[in-house]
Amino acid sequence: MPPSPAVPHQRLASRPPRDTAVRFGVCRAATRTPATTAVVIKGTAPREGTRSIGDRNGCRAMNVPLLGPLSLTGFHHAWFFLFGLVIALLVGYYVVIQVARRRRVLRFANMELLEAVAPKRSARWPHLPAVLLVLSLLFFTIAMAGPTHDVRIPRNRALVMLVIDVSQSMRATDVEPNRMAAAQDAAKQFADELTPGINLGLIAYAGTASVLAAPTTNRALVKDAIDKLQFADRTATGEGISTALQAIATAGVVIGGGDQPPPARIVLFSDGKETVPSNPDSPKGAYTAARSAKDQGVPISTISFGTPYGYVEINDARQPVPVDDETMSKVAELSGGSHYNASSLSELRDIYATLQQQIGYETIPADASAAWLKLGTFTLALAAMTGFLINRRIPE
Repeated sequence: MPPSPAVPHQRLASRPPRDTAVRFGVCRAATRTPATTAVVIKGTAPREGTRSIGDRNGCRAMNVPLLGPLSLTGFHHAWFFLFGLVIALLVGYYVVIQVARRRRVLRFANMELLEAVAPKRSARWPHLPAVLLVLSLLFFTIAMAGPTHDVRIPRNRALVMLVIDVSQSMRATDVEPNRMAAAQDAAKQFADELTPGINLGLIAYAGTASVLAAPTTNRALVKDAIDKLQFADRTATGEGISTALQAIATAGVVIGGGDQPPPARIVLFSDGKETVPSNPDSPKGAYTAARSAKDQGVPISTISFGTPYGYVEINDARQPVPVDDETMSKVAELSGGSHYNASSLSELRDIYATLQQQIGYETIPADASAAWLKLGTFTLALAAMTGFLINRRIPE
């Protein structure tokens, strides 16, 4: 059986640009990037601090000042659009009345007498009040149909295990000051920016794996553990993943709070190939552990850090330690996660910022009918006002 293709990795030199173009009533094909996998972790309860984003299927809600988001997607009660038939009948009735009225007028033989007895009306926009009345009915119909728009809310019941490689290859100085120091700096930034309600834990691995911080919302505790990372020999990526899965299972029992275990994710940081065992498909290998993670519903976001030109000094001899993208990409693929590559501290920080947006928030549909109700009310009031000003009466 031919091996399955590796997941293409993404290098981030800067934060992914946000699509700020406003599309109203028109859908575009959604572009999938690793940054769009925020919905992998789901099932958490809403919190304060919601933010409106683009609607599903690439549609966007138009945010209008004083009104709010005007969305034409995700209708909860689409059958209310049948009321449009009533509006169409009203428009037809209005046209028939206007034609009949004109015919009655033409029956007068003395037009000068007609002009003398008939009230004078503005010749401009005689049908504007009726048009505004129809528009208000349309806006009310859309509101009754229950449109929705997507909002991003912070998660408050989730687990993230930060798994960091501390093997000797992390001494390489191809990333200043060295790979380990840069990893510590970016990891602490990730801890600071991650949504406060998420439980964050830390595991360090080389030849063996150790839980340095159990999942907790205490960021100071995690950052203190990050500062204490120390170099060790060999690289057992599979053991690092398995230890993270055990920590997640234990923390899930402690956290509770729902019928299902809390959603979880592993963020795996490494710069080199697995050396223990030599075959990643062995029972304790990285690929086996990645498959187990997928079975447990825990995607792994992998970050391969470094350049192809990295090296370390061992016994006064220069030993090349090029970054290994292949293993990390395969681990991400097997677990259902995403793979990233960074060759500098700034790129690494951007990747962590992207992951924070993915992991820290979830997207849910929110009601968007209020804006249409406001718009309909305003249009109805405008119809009444123009009716008095133009025709000296409410539009018929």
